[in-house]
Amino acid sequence: MARSLASWNVDIGWHAQASCVGEDPELFFPLGETDTAAAPARTGCRRCPVLNDCRDWAVRHGETDGVWGATTPSQRRALRRAVLAASARALLEQAAEQQSP
Repeated sequence: MARSLASWNVDIGWHAQASCVGEDPELFFPLGETDTAAAPARTGCRRCPVLNDCRDWAVRHGETDGVWGATTPSQRRALRRAVLAASARALLEQAAEQQSP
């Protein structure tokens, strides 16, 4: 599912500096998630000055489609799981510290 910047409900600011501005959105929303299907978009992303901002935005907002910041949907799901696990560990450690005398 291709999306245009105009359809986004949030201001992401960094998008104007993205290398993909003006590119065919279909490149970043391939029909399959295979390495072959995503490779052209991921190659373009790796040269982008806002790669990290793009990837981080997609992870934080649960973007489930397309290539964002050189990551596929399954890679972003793994990143979200890792972030959630780290957050949970930090909260548990903080709670344990507050309970110890």
